[in-house]
Amino acid sequence: MRPIAIAIPDPTRASLFGLPYWLIVAVGAVALFGAFQAYYWIGFKLGDKLYESRFGRKLPRERIRAVERVVEKWGALAVYACFWVPVLRHTLPWVAGALRISYPWYVVASALGCLTWVPVTSFALYSVIWGWLQLATHSPVAAAVAAVLGVSAVTGFVMWRRRRKSEKALAA
Repeated sequence: MRPIAIAIPDPTRASLFGLPYWLIVAVGAVALFGAFQAYYWIGFKLGDKLYESRFGRKLPRERIRAVERVVEKWGALAVYACFWVPVLRHTLPWVAGALRISYPWYVVASALGCLTWVPVTSFALYSVIWGWLQLATHSPVAAAVAAVLGVSAVTGFVMWRRRRKSEKALAA
């Protein structure tokens, strides 16, 4: 069962396509930074027309308003925080452009977000996968139990959040 361990190298010696893993992560951070700048300028140029676009129609209007309130309240700090919140990460950059928040502050916040979020998530995910594969090479049963516990924990969390959200909706 050793071939599995060879497929994913030790995180301290990792490489992909012959390049060190840290370089792949750095390129990913630069690419994400570029995407965030493009999303800002798309939102800036289109303004309110963006909400009537095909993408804007897919999102509920109240969700966009919630993102607008976050941007108006927190400004550039919301841009940094959006990296750590999945829904905000995908909608906030173009909303920030449509609301025309200060671009210099947006650049600083998005750069800091890319420099922290990309390495943390990349190396953490890589390390979890590597650790699980190491466990699988030594004890496939323990790896299966760990996988079932992980999936159960995520499922339980999602169900708890949905239940809490529906209870709030009923109370309102």
